[in-house]
Amino acid sequence: MILIALGANLPSQFGPPEETIQAAYTALARRGIAVRARSSVWLSAPVPVSNQPWYRNAVAQVETALDIPALLDVLKEIEAEFGRESRERNAARPLDLDIIAYNDDVLESADISVPHPRAHERAFVLLPLQEVCAGWIHPVLAHSVEDLIAALPPGQDIRKQGCVVEGEAAE
Repeated sequence: MILIALGANLPSQFGPPEETIQAAYTALARRGIAVRARSSVWLSAPVPVSNQPWYRNAVAQVETALDIPALLDVLKEIEAEFGRESRERNAARPLDLDIIAYNDDVLESADISVPHPRAHERAFVLLPLQEVCAGWIHPVLAHSVEDLIAALPPGQDIRKQGCVVEGEAAE
C-alpha cells in the first residue's frame, strides 16, 4: 500500500489550498498514479508554530508501477507545476506531496526516507491516514496507526473540516 500525504497553505493557480489539493488528485491521475482512497481535508496549525496560514492536509492511498525514486520525481514535478519553489523545510507552500509509506519498503537515501521519518509524530498525517487505512502498521516502528495517534505529543492544533478535533480553531 502506497500512502501519499498532501498539504498546502498558500494558494496556487488552481485556487485556495482546498481546491489545490483536489487538483493535485487530478495531477496524480494524469501521470498514471491511481488514487484508490482519499481522506477528508484536515486543517492544521503550522509545525513548528509560526505565523504562516493554517495548512490543509490529506492522505491518499495510491497505486502505481513507479518505484520510490521515480514516484518521488513525479511528486516533485507536480509540486513545481503547482508553483512550489522553495525546498526549505517548514516553509509555506502551495503544494507539498510526501511519500509516507510504500508498501512495507524501507529506504534511506540522500533524497528520501521511506517511511517518512516524522510521520509518526504528526497528527496532520496520522489522522487523515487513519481515514484511508485504519489497519496500517508502521513498517519500522511496528505500531498501528491507532497506537501512533494515541502516542502523539499534545498541543497539535488540527481539525477536520467543520469540527474542532483538538486545540483552539483559528486560522
